[in-house]
Amino acid sequence: MSDQKSLPPKRSDFVVFEKIHSRWMDNDVYGHINNVVYYSFFDTAVNRYLIEQNGLDISKSQSLGFVIETQCRFFSPIVYPDLIHVGLKVIHLGNSSVKYDVAVFKNNDDIASASGYFVHVYVDRNSSKPTPIPQNVREILLKLMV
Repeated sequence: MSDQKSLPPKRSDFVVFEKIHSRWMDNDVYGHINNVVYYSFFDTAVNRYLIEQNGLDISKSQSLGFVIETQCRFFSPIVYPDLIHVGLKVIHLGNSSVKYDVAVFKNNDDIASASGYFVHVYVDRNSSKPTPIPQNVREILLKLMV
């Protein structure tokens, strides 16, 4: 018996998408994109979104999101030269942390090839101690809530 969590999500489940081109080197000896690359897709999509929305300046922002937890479930293989679309939404927004729901779609597929989550804890750049999510970033993250 399957439950909803075991089913791959659909594109309509997500708020925004970041496009990533797969690379030749992403394929492994089994002929598909290696599992560790999916975590790179998650990280790239989340940070690109924050940068594009002016919520992150990687060299100057006083508060930074450190990744403290990730998870990925695989449903179908992706191979080079597939075009990757990473769907994003926020499923929890705390004082200093945010949990993103993410899914990887290949080409024009409506059903995800992989899905998971990605957690950032915001820390002060100098001390690396947790700090509240800056208000401008919080407003950007609120746009990703369903």
